[in-house]
Amino acid sequence: MVQSLFMALKHQNQDNTIDVVAPAWSAPVLARMLEVRRWIEIDIGHGELQLNKRRRVGKSLRGQYDQAIILPRSFKSALIPYFAKIPQRTAYRGEMRYGVVNDMRPLDKEVTYKAVERYVNLGKDASEAIQAPEIRFPKLQLDMNKRHKAALKLGVNEGKPCVAFMPGAEFGPSKCWPAEYFGELAVKFKQDGYEVYIFGSPKDHAIGETIVKSSNGVAKNLCGQSTLEEVIDLLSLAKVAITNDSGLMHIAAAVDRPVVAIYGSITPEYTPPLTNTAEIQYLNLECSPCWEKQCRYGHYDCLRNLSVNRIYESASKLLKHVSI
Repeated sequence: MVQSLFMALKHQNQDNTIDVVAPAWSAPVLARMLEVRRWIEIDIGHGELQLNKRRRVGKSLRGQYDQAIILPRSFKSALIPYFAKIPQRTAYRGEMRYGVVNDMRPLDKEVTYKAVERYVNLGKDASEAIQAPEIRFPKLQLDMNKRHKAALKLGVNEGKPCVAFMPGAEFGPSKCWPAEYFGELAVKFKQDGYEVYIFGSPKDHAIGETIVKSSNGVAKNLCGQSTLEEVIDLLSLAKVAITNDSGLMHIAAAVDRPVVAIYGSITPEYTPPLTNTAEIQYLNLECSPCWEKQCRYGHYDCLRNLSVNRIYESASKLLKHVSI
């Protein structure tokens, strides 16, 4: 989603140079964004302070930048720009970080409810009124040669129409449509003549295996077998991507694939797929959105009550009416 901010910065001034401080896992995605000149790896685990490491990285960046835009709202996330002595350090009010952040912006959640809107607004001048900004949809660059090599490596048939499943979600089980439902859905698509490929991280491998088993071997589990870079290219083969609310959902949208996006504990109003070719599936139950990683009641009705036929019909609608 942050690519929409980069696009906005380039739209304001094409000469803007954008470098990104980010963990190593994000490098394959940043490398496919035309707006990004380079990424600077920060090898620090989530939640770790690592003050000396942040100081070293910050000092290495001194004298190179006019502005730092700090997206996380934690104190520690503002330390590298502070140690880099970047003149303008822009961020929303968060943890106590006055002095570390010197361009503090108010966050109006009523006006900018979507996460992507909040990112884009940080790129505006502080004097501009707070309002929902224009959102440019992310677009990741593809490498057809790398896609062909990945397809050969993983046994993906480039000549047959296929459907992509993304059944994982780093957030937790409250975002995950049941694996056995994905398995039933795979059978339906196979009957329609589609190959079915499951994408995800190594953490999603067990979910993928459950889908393979419940589909009687119809679906092919690629979770943990493909790199993130390979997934970016291979997703471009899919006629439709069926996915939980996850990072891979946003990647599928950014490679211009039609998306059926399944939501549970978090509302699609907050993190919608950034594309015009999406079908949103969200029941909006009385207990939704709860924003919790696990269902407090243990029933997960927000997901389990989304039937296989309902998701299949949404995907069929996209396949029928969208030119791919």
